[in-house]
Amino acid sequence: MKGTSFSESEHPGQATTILTYRGIPQRWLLAVMAMLGVTMAFMMRICLGITLTQMVKPVENVAVKGLDYCPMAETEYTDDGNGTRTAVTSGYNNEHFDWDEETQGLVLSAFYYGYVITHVPGGLMAQKYGGKHVLGLGILSTAVLTLITPAVARLGSKQLIALRFAEGLGEGVTFPALCALLALWTPPGERGRLTTFVFAGVQLGNVLANSLSGYIIYYTSGGWPNVFYFFGFTSLVWFCVWCCTVYNDPHSHPFISVEERNYLCQTIGGTQRNCNLAPTPWKSILTSWPVWALIAAESGHGWGVYTVMTDLPKYMSDVLHFSVKQNGIYSSAPYIAQWITSISSSVLADWTLEKKYLDITTVRKVFAAIGNVGPALGVICASFVGCDGVATIIFFTLGMALMGFCYPSIRVNTLDLSPNYSATIMALVNGISCLPGVVSPYVAGILTTNRTVLEWRVVFWIMFGVMITSTVIYSLLGSGEQQIWDKNYIQIEDPETPKQLQNDSKLKETDFLLLQKT
Repeated sequence: MKGTSFSESEHPGQATTILTYRGIPQRWLLAVMAMLGVTMAFMMRICLGITLTQMVKPVENVAVKGLDYCPMAETEYTDDGNGTRTAVTSGYNNEHFDWDEETQGLVLSAFYYGYVITHVPGGLMAQKYGGKHVLGLGILSTAVLTLITPAVARLGSKQLIALRFAEGLGEGVTFPALCALLALWTPPGERGRLTTFVFAGVQLGNVLANSLSGYIIYYTSGGWPNVFYFFGFTSLVWFCVWCCTVYNDPHSHPFISVEERNYLCQTIGGTQRNCNLAPTPWKSILTSWPVWALIAAESGHGWGVYTVMTDLPKYMSDVLHFSVKQNGIYSSAPYIAQWITSISSSVLADWTLEKKYLDITTVRKVFAAIGNVGPALGVICASFVGCDGVATIIFFTLGMALMGFCYPSIRVNTLDLSPNYSATIMALVNGISCLPGVVSPYVAGILTTNRTVLEWRVVFWIMFGVMITSTVIYSLLGSGEQQIWDKNYIQIEDPETPKQLQNDSKLKETDFLLLQKT
C-alpha cells in the first residue's frame, strides 16, 4: 500500500505489527482535526447571533425616529394602529418570540456564564487524563444541546438561557484540552504555525456560522430551526472521526512513524503525557506578572471578540437593516480576512524567530499590540461612518483582519510561559478572559434599546478603551520566556528525588519548590 509501511510495535507487551503512516505527519493530522473541532465549537456557539435576529419579532417603533436612525430598506409592514409597525417576513418560518433587547442580551451572554465555570476543571482533567476525551466529550454534549435548541426556545427565554448556560459548560473545556494536546504535539520551531492553524478554526467557525445560517434561514423550508439541526448533526459526525483518529500523545499513538516520534522527543523533550508532575505551582502562577499580563491582554482581546462576535449581526440587522442573507455574508467578511491574517502572521512570526531578527518576547508583544489596537481603531471608524453600509463593512473587515496577529502572540503565550502546566494556565487565562463574553452582550443590550447609531457608538468606545488598556499592560509586563517555576518542576517519580519524598502523599507545593532541580 503506497504511503504506508509495517514496523514492529514499540509498545511493551505487544508482539504484533502495526501500520505506520509515514507519509502523513500525525501532528498535522491532529492539527487538522483540532482545527475542525474548534470550528464545530464556534459554529454552535455563534450561530445564535444571526439566528436570533430571525427568532424575535422584527418591530420598528416609528414614534421615536430621529437623525440617529438609518433609513429602512423597502419592507412590507403591518400597522397595529398605535404607531408600531411589524415587518412582514418572506422566509419559510414566521415563528417569532416577543423578547426585548435586554432579554436578547441575556440569551446571548448566558453561554459564557457556563463557559467560565469549566475552564479550570477542564484544564486539570486534561492535564491528568489527556485532552482527547475531555475535548471530544465537551463538544459532544454541546452538539446534543444544539439539536434540541429549537424545542427549548419554544418553551421560553428562561429555558433557552438555561440551555445556553449548559452549552457553555460543555465548551469551557475546549481550549484547556487543546493546550494539553498541543504541548505534546507541537515542536518549538513549528509551534506558531501549528497552534495558529488550530486556532484558525475560530475564524472558520465564525464564517460558516454566519454565512451558512443566513442561507439556511433564507432558503430552507423550516427556517431558523434548521440552523441548529445542521450544526448539531455536523458536530456529531466530527466527534466520531475525532475518536478514531486522535491520540493524547505521540507515545500512545499506534500509527505514528518512529522518525516522527523521535523528532518530537528530541524537539519537545518527551512524547508521553506526564501523569506524575509535581502539584500545580499555584502560588508561583498567581504571583507571576507575565501570567497576569497575559490575562489582561486576553481579556481585552476577548472583549473585542465577544462584542463583534455576538453583536455584529444585530448591528447589521437593527441599525443598517441588512436582510438575513446579506447579514450572513457581510458578518462573515471580517472573519475571512482574520483567518488569512492569522495564518500569514504566524508564518511571519516563526520566520522572524528563526532568523533571530527579534527575540520571542518582542515578537509576542509587537504582534499582540497590532492584534488589539487594530480592531479597536476599526470599530471606532465604522461607528463614525454612520449609515454607509459599504464603509462600515470595510472598517470592520480591516480591523478584524488585524486581530489575526493575536494568534501567534497571546494565543500561544501559555505554551511559552509553561509547557508543563500549559493546560491549567490556559484554563485560568481563558477562563478569566471570557468574562467579557458575559458582560459585553448584556451591556450592548442595555445601551442599544432604541437601536441607534449613537447608542452603538458608545458600545464601540467601551470596546476601544478596554483593548487599548490591556495592550499597554501586556507591553509593559508580558514575556515570551519559559518561567523559572516551570523549568524547575520535579516529577513525583523522579529517580533523583529522595525515596521518602516520593512516598510522602502529603508533600506540598512548597516542598517541591525547595527541592528544585538546578
